Amino acid sequence: MRPGMQARTLDVHQARGKRMMTATSNSRAIRGQPSHAMVGAMLEAAGLPAADVSEEHLRNFFYAPYEGSALGLVGLELYGHEALLRSLVVTQRERGKGLGLALVHHAESYAASRGVRSMYLLTLTAEPFFKRLGYARIDRSQAPSSIKRTSEFASLCPESSAFMVKTLYPSG
Repeated sequence: MRPGMQARTLDVHQARGKRMMTATSNSRAIRGQPSHAMVGAMLEAAGLPAADVSEEHLRNFFYAPYEGSALGLVGLELYGHEALLRSLVVTQRERGKGLGLALVHHAESYAASRGVRSMYLLTLTAEPFFKRLGYARIDRSQAPSSIKRTSEFASLCPESSAFMVKTLYPSG
């Protein structure tokens, strides 16, 4: 471990009969509204669409900060009772440590607290990850109109992308 870094603790949770690890750290809280430059750099480095991310979108983006940069981030587009989970990125060195899971759970809790009932996403590479989190693949024709109108759905993500949904439940 590098000097000045605190060790992470791992909590084990049961989810659908599978053991899943989630990273937690008192020194690394998930924060909201990363800078436009930070989001653009992370998305471009991961080969994800960044051209449509506006300052308005950043209100619903969250990140795990580290030394003036980010170890991971996730974004949401909220449309009443539906939301599009987008732009989940975790740096290569942090993959497999639970940060992606923590970011997704944070985004889901945030969305549920704002009345979102269904969370949708598109992915080319992370379908198994999202399946473990309770997302199910559905046909793109089943997308609600609010999601179909997003640039990610309409033009940025190819037709070959897995389209997935998860039902959220209000917290509390």
